[in-house]
Amino acid sequence: MKEGARAANRNLRRLLELTREMLALADEGDRDRQDDSCAILYGILRDSGYRLRRLAEQERELHRQDGTWE
Repeated sequence: MKEGARAANRNLRRLLELTREMLALADEGDRDRQDDSCAILYGILRDSGYRLRRLAEQERELHRQDGTWE
């Protein structure tokens, strides 16, 4: 496998891990929030995490179909 494909896969794995952290932080922040503006902030974080995760999972599937996912 080409080094470029390895690097792309590594970055996708990192992105998926970051989205897990984003979602966990959104849950924690929402639980500990003190006002509505914080609720909005953590809601945006949660929404962004889900959107990024979906896009990264789609990209991972394309890599699998291309045979470049390891």
